[in-house]
Formats: sequence, C-alpha cells, structure tokens
Amino acid sequence: MNKTMHHIVIATAALLTALVPVTAGAQAPKGKLVLYTSQPERDASQTTAAFKQAYPGIEVEVFRSGTTEVMGKLAAEFAAGQPKADVLLIADAASMEALKKDGRLLPYPEAKVAGFDPGAFDADKTYFGSKLITTGIAVNTAAKSRPASWADLAKPENKGQIAMPSPLYSGAAAIMLGTMTARSDLGWAYFEKLKAADAVAVRGNGAVLTAVASGEKPYGVLVDFMAFNAKAKGSPIDFVFPAEGVPAVTEPVAMLKTTQNPAAARAFIDFILSDEGQKLALAMGYIPAKASVGSPSWLPPGTRINLMPTDIGKVVQSNSANLKRFAELFGN
Repeated sequence: MNKTMHHIVIATAALLTALVPVTAGAQAPKGKLVLYTSQPERDASQTTAAFKQAYPGIEVEVFRSGTTEVMGKLAAEFAAGQPKADVLLIADAASMEALKKDGRLLPYPEAKVAGFDPGAFDADKTYFGSKLITTGIAVNTAAKSRPASWADLAKPENKGQIAMPSPLYSGAAAIMLGTMTARSDLGWAYFEKLKAADAVAVRGNGAVLTAVASGEKPYGVLVDFMAFNAKAKGSPIDFVFPAEGVPAVTEPVAMLKTTQNPAAARAFIDFILSDEGQKLALAMGYIPAKASVGSPSWLPPGTRINLMPTDIGKVVQSNSANLKRFAELFGN
C-alpha cells in the first residue's frame, strides 16, 4: 500500500472509530433504507459503513451504478409505479433538478446547511451537495507545453493530443457541457475548436486518466481528484485549474417523495451534511462541500478555485439538445 492510500485508510478508520450514534434512545430511526448511488464502489462502501456506525438501527440496501443507469432504473420504476429508493446520492445537480421538476423529491426544510455555500444546495432544500468535484485540464509531465487556459488547450498545436469524457456517459461532463456552452467566451464555438483539434470523447473520466497517464494523449479534460490522486501514486500527471474557471459537480443527496422510511432518509442526509460526513468525504480525498472541515492533502496550499457559475435549471432545460449536438459533433 502506498503512503497516500495508507493515510486515507488510517483517516477513514479513525473517523469510523470516532463515530457514535447520532440519535440515541427510542426515537432513533430504524428499519431498512434503500440507497441508489453513483459513487465509486470504494466510496459507496465507506459511506454506508460510516452511516451504519452512526445509525446502527438502520439496515442499508444499496444499488450502485453510473448516474445514467441509476436514472434509467428510477425512470423504469416510476413508470411501473414502484419506486424502491429512499435516498439518492448521485453525481450531479442536473439529474436532481430534473427529478425535482417532476415532483419526485421530498423537501427537507430542517436540513442543517450552516457553513455550506448557498450554491451547494437547492434553495428549496430538496437536494444538498456533499462535495466539490471540479473539471480542469490534466497534463502528462512529458507534454511539450502546459496549457494555462481552456483556450490554450484547443490550440492547433495540440491537434490529436486531447482526450475528454463524453457527456453521453458522464454526469460531470454533462454539467461541464451545459456550463461552458452557456458562456459567451467559450460556447459551442469552443467545442467546435476541440473537434477541429481532433479531441476524442471517451466513455468517462477513468478512460481520460488512463490515456493521459500512459502518454497516449498528453492532455485531457478530467476531474480534479482523479488527477491529483494518480499523481500522488506516481503517475506522470499534473492538473491545471484553467484561467477561465472550472465547472463543478457537487454529488448531491436527496430523498424521494415516495420513501418508505422518511426518518431514515432524513438521518442519511443529516449524516452526509454533518461534520463527520464531510470529514469522511475529505478522508476519501475530495474537497468537502463544507469549507470549514478542511481541504484534501492533494490540493496545493493557497489554491484558489475559480468556479464557473452554473444555472442548473438551464442546464436541465438544454441538456437533451446539448447531448444531441455533442453526439453529432463527436459521435457516440
């Protein structure tokens, strides 16, 4: 086990040991909680283990897959009139916003959001961001140059050297597409420049990381923690926060209006938003949504992240048209 992973395991173990039941006595929530999540397998296991440590009376049943498959499963269950999930923990707010628009989410007005940026959670308190995952530029250390901006990445001299995640498969990439195409300084003209530079769209961020770390593509559009964690493990990769700013996803949590166990669902949201839940996100190597909890070790001290503003409502409204146009431009 390398040093970085050793520290993460120790931090997570210490956190689990420190957790005690948040609600004691007869009023403690109990029963079965069905969680649908798009978290990576490791994260989902650690999240459910920590939650069960805090709420030992709750049994957790998990369905884990990519956001697209989770949303597809939900749609099929809604159509059949038999939604099974109590809570959702998925990659992006756009998917949550779509569910909210369809009246599928149960608001939680009492959720404890003190210390969270207002942009991290829904104003109507139907979904709540758990972390901050930005998308920037990954660079192989052997690359001839180091782009400082999105504009630099699309320059003709980088032709045939760029990999990017497809928004047809990645929720974070769909948010990126909706955010960047809405900007006057980027827009669809920027993605046309990427196409002219023969950028390839691959199935997800993992494929981008592999391409850049191996040197197959010197440059990649990638989520921050993947690049920094790979670098900590010895991969020849650097990460750039582009000058124009970075789009971000918040991996929000929400409960369905049809939950069979609202007390347990609220307890799960409480845990994710608690200092303990935020410290767990930090121990996993993410930037927590609650800034006071701290920053991951991989984030260079003094780093100021310039977030691109995202109008989630407009992203949802334009998503189908955006995906269609992207597919026509880059292929499926």
